[in-house]
Amino acid sequence: MTVICITVAVVAYLLGSIPFGYLLVKIFRGQDIRLTGSGNIGATNVARSGAKGLGIATLLLDAAKGLLAVWFASALAQSSFNTCGSTPCLPAKELMSLAALFAVLGHVFTVWLKFRGGKGVATALGTFVLLYPRAVLICLAVFVVIVAVSRYISLGSIVSAAAVPVVIYMLGSRDWLALLMISAISLLVIVKHQQNIGRILAGNENRFGSRKPPVTGMEKQI
Repeated sequence: MTVICITVAVVAYLLGSIPFGYLLVKIFRGQDIRLTGSGNIGATNVARSGAKGLGIATLLLDAAKGLLAVWFASALAQSSFNTCGSTPCLPAKELMSLAALFAVLGHVFTVWLKFRGGKGVATALGTFVLLYPRAVLICLAVFVVIVAVSRYISLGSIVSAAAVPVVIYMLGSRDWLALLMISAISLLVIVKHQQNIGRILAGNENRFGSRKPPVTGMEKQI
C-alpha cells in the first residue's frame, strides 16, 4: 500500500513539474518567461507576454499533465498492484486525489526551476476533470461569472478554487480523505494568489482586456 502511494505521488509530481510555459516561450521565442510581466510561468502570463497562441498551448498542456497524473492513479488503482485479497487496498478516489495534489505541487514547486513554478490553476483544473467533472462545470461557470463582472481573472481563479471542495461536498461526496486533499489543492492555489489579492484590495490588479503595466520587485516573484 505504501509503495502504491509513493509511486503515485512521485509520478504525479514529476508530471506536474514539467514547466510547459517556460519551455514553450524558451523554444519558440528564445525568452525566459520569468523575466516578463508578473514572472509567472502559467498560461495567463505567457499570453500577456504577446504570445497568445503559446498561452493557449500552455493552458492545455498544464491541464493535460494534471489529467494524465490522475488517469495514471486511476489505472493503477484498478490494477492487480492495488489488490489486497479480493478487495482494493486503497479506494480509487483517494489514489486519484493523491495524484491530483502532487501534480499541483509539482507545478507550483517544480524541481526543474529551483522549486519555483506557477499558481496551479490549469493543472488543478485538469486533475478535477477526471475526479469530479460535474463540479468542474459548476466551478467553471462561477469563474466565468466572476471574471465577466469584475474583469479580474485572478479573482475568478481564487473564488472558483475556493468553491471546488464546497461544490464537491454539496454534490454528495463524503470521502473525507479525498475531500481533504482537494481542499489542500484549493488552499494552495489561493495562497499562490496572495500578491493578486493584495493588488485587488489596492485597486491596481490588471483587469482582463486591459494593458498590463510593467512590474518590478516582488511582483516578479513566481
